[in-house]
Amino acid sequence: MEFSQDDNNNLPLTKFESMLKTNHVLFFDSEEFENIIHHYLNQGKIALAKKAIKLGLDQHPTSINLRLFKVEIYVFEDKLIEADTLLSELYSLDPNNEEIYIQKANIFSKQDNHSQAISVLKQALELTDDVVDLYSLIGMEYLFLDNFEEAKVYFMKCLECDIEDYSALYNIIYCFEFLNQHEDAISYLNVFLDKNPYCEVAWHQLGKQYDLLKDYKKALAAYDFAIISDDTFVGAYLERGKVLEKLKRYKDAIENYSITLSLDDPTSFALLRIGNCYEQLGNHELALQYYDRTVHEDPLLDKGWIAITKFYKKKNDYLKALHYINKAINIDSENVMYWKLYSQINQRLNFLEEAERGYKKTLELGNYELNTWLSRGDLLIKLGESDAAIYNFEQAIEFYPDNAEIEYRLAGLYFQLNENDKGSFHLKNGLKHNHEYYFIIDELFPKVSNKRLVKKILKTNL
Repeated sequence: MEFSQDDNNNLPLTKFESMLKTNHVLFFDSEEFENIIHHYLNQGKIALAKKAIKLGLDQHPTSINLRLFKVEIYVFEDKLIEADTLLSELYSLDPNNEEIYIQKANIFSKQDNHSQAISVLKQALELTDDVVDLYSLIGMEYLFLDNFEEAKVYFMKCLECDIEDYSALYNIIYCFEFLNQHEDAISYLNVFLDKNPYCEVAWHQLGKQYDLLKDYKKALAAYDFAIISDDTFVGAYLERGKVLEKLKRYKDAIENYSITLSLDDPTSFALLRIGNCYEQLGNHELALQYYDRTVHEDPLLDKGWIAITKFYKKKNDYLKALHYINKAINIDSENVMYWKLYSQINQRLNFLEEAERGYKKTLELGNYELNTWLSRGDLLIKLGESDAAIYNFEQAIEFYPDNAEIEYRLAGLYFQLNENDKGSFHLKNGLKHNHEYYFIIDELFPKVSNKRLVKKILKTNL
């Protein structure tokens, strides 16, 4: 039993907490201790739960339920040997207690032995009429095994027992989606809705399935029914807005997103989407207002900073774009997209050293896209940093070993440094992989094109 804030059920809890403050030991029956412990575990107050368990067992040393709570704490703290030992004792005392099996399954699950956990949970099913939680636990264990078909079966059993178990419904749809069974998900949801026509969550999920199949008309209809079922359902308005955007019905999308702002605290997602819709409608002033509100509402939302930076970038106002991307980097200096935009903007402003620094940071953060290596290397060439450029492209070629664009750049750099053997090697590789990219030599290394050796290699290999 969970204690509430405004009834007499919380008297044992108040008495217990008073006892802790005064250090004066009071008596509680075992069921009161169970409720107190359950309350603290639900609240995540593990230290208080442990105190309650200790005091409970001092007063009721033979209580199996209190000792099961002790097992639960052991499992939580990864003290699996202690948990298993205590469970064995309890099993010898009460072999038909399903909670013993559930905690045994928790231990197996913690040890990544999910098949054994499932086996134990299925034994527990035979010992109780209260099967919903067990079905859910079995479903989760199958998810750990990536067995989505079996997981789906058990979550469906949960929903059959309790039609308002929305977590089970979400898990069922998750399984359908992972298996790319969108049509099956739609069939299942339609059958469910025949029995529960005012379930807004099911309508919402049905709309998402139609959206995934690009059947936008049916998706909108499903979201309409979700809203009819609950006209305060923020998620349905958001999803409806996203579909309307895809249909380029930007004014209607704005209307749906705006409703969410009146129903709940403004979300950065809704503000961002409204800004994008206004930008698509050519209303740049309102677009900018909503982008500003987005980053003010949630400075950690990278899409907001990216949207406002790209807004100024499209208008060729690179200094303002740089201003906003610098603000974004000051908030999150580990965001790859920020550094890529930073580099592109600095390059447009001809701030080559800053642009090169941005690409270098992008690579350090693990973004190994070909274009990042090429852009950084080309900037190093322009800055006259030949050795650094060679090192950059030598690293790049480890990721893209048969890439002609890298080979030609290395060839040009080595010829430029009069290291003709290496230059010849890379030029021949480039011609072998793709002779059409030879123009790179002409563009980046015009003097190299006139070398007698280069002309000879071209004549031989083309």
